[in-house]
Amino acid sequence: MSPALYDWLSRGLTQASYWQMAVYFLVVVQTTIFTVTLYLHRSAAHRGVDFHPVLTHFFRFWAWLTTAMVTKEWTAVHRKHHAKCETEEDPHSPRFAGINRVLWRGVELYQQARLDKDMLEKYGKGTPDDWIERHVYTPHATMGPVLMLFINLALFGIPGVAIWALQMAWIPFWAAGVVNGLGHWWGYRNFDTADTSTNLTPWGVWIGGEELHNNHHAFPSSARFALRRYEFDIGWAMIRGLQAVGLAKVLRVAPELDLRPNIQVPDAETLKAMMAHRWQVATDYYRMVLKPHLQAEARDLPGRLRRAFRSEGRWLSEEQRARFTAWINERPQIHRLIEFRQRLLAIYELRSAEAEAKLEALRAWCAEAEASGIRALEEFSACLKGYAMAPARA
Repeated sequence: MSPALYDWLSRGLTQASYWQMAVYFLVVVQTTIFTVTLYLHRSAAHRGVDFHPVLTHFFRFWAWLTTAMVTKEWTAVHRKHHAKCETEEDPHSPRFAGINRVLWRGVELYQQARLDKDMLEKYGKGTPDDWIERHVYTPHATMGPVLMLFINLALFGIPGVAIWALQMAWIPFWAAGVVNGLGHWWGYRNFDTADTSTNLTPWGVWIGGEELHNNHHAFPSSARFALRRYEFDIGWAMIRGLQAVGLAKVLRVAPELDLRPNIQVPDAETLKAMMAHRWQVATDYYRMVLKPHLQAEARDLPGRLRRAFRSEGRWLSEEQRARFTAWINERPQIHRLIEFRQRLLAIYELRSAEAEAKLEALRAWCAEAEASGIRALEEFSACLKGYAMAPARA
């Protein structure tokens, strides 16, 4: 073998060192992460942010080159996940598919889901449908990663093949596996949403801010995922930077909640804030009303059953739910508090299109809570009446 051929095979055209190859790898995989979280997720799927057409097409090209993912397919699968979350129709729920399968083989679930043509038409509306999408990106999706392989091989020789293999595994593991799997299995929750979504860490850096998954499920259309002062979303920082130079336009962010003192009767501001902060209402009710009573009465319950009060036992097995229900029925005070919670959350489901009907139901609920003789309920009602919308943080 000639020295020139050996040099090319071992280092490629760049003759890069292994440290330089490592830097290249981190740059390209993080660019792919940003493509997924900024473009596919926050922009295409949820319409939280728009990007300049040049940047949008770069994201589309990069997704094709490095993942073979088609915008319409990714968007449809993700929208269905939100619409059918934690049901048998959810494309990737660890509750039904199993945590090991979602974590390690989540890409298989994605590949299976994207074959559903009816789903693509129902949930994939509003995604790009121009010439290059119809003639290149969609029909020749696998050509992108093949081209990426040849690029890496040319740049770095044989080590480029290893870089390519890790590139191809990056999104399937971190997005399809960790976010879709662990993001519904382990972590902390700011909001008692109707699903099992969790925040993996308060610092969303490694996977573009997707670590803040519970926050996202509480406010799906928000372009910003960090919702607490101690949380950081690198994807939002990137959006703000792009916005500063005219390459991004933020369409929606999660509204902030303001608390007004001494509001005697719920008003239109109360109802508006309550409707926007549904999961904050559920969370505050647990924290202010249920939790203090449970700390005194639920010491005999296993930790899993105590935690189940945040979701009213929705994710327990049949045997555990039977024990959970029996325990509640033996304690009239706890039973009454749970009924109050159910009736409060039922206000969201009132079919009347008139906000006045919901406001009257809320007023009646607050009046009954304050007449209950239960101090925690009275204090929560006073807090709830003071709900108001506040401008979102810049």
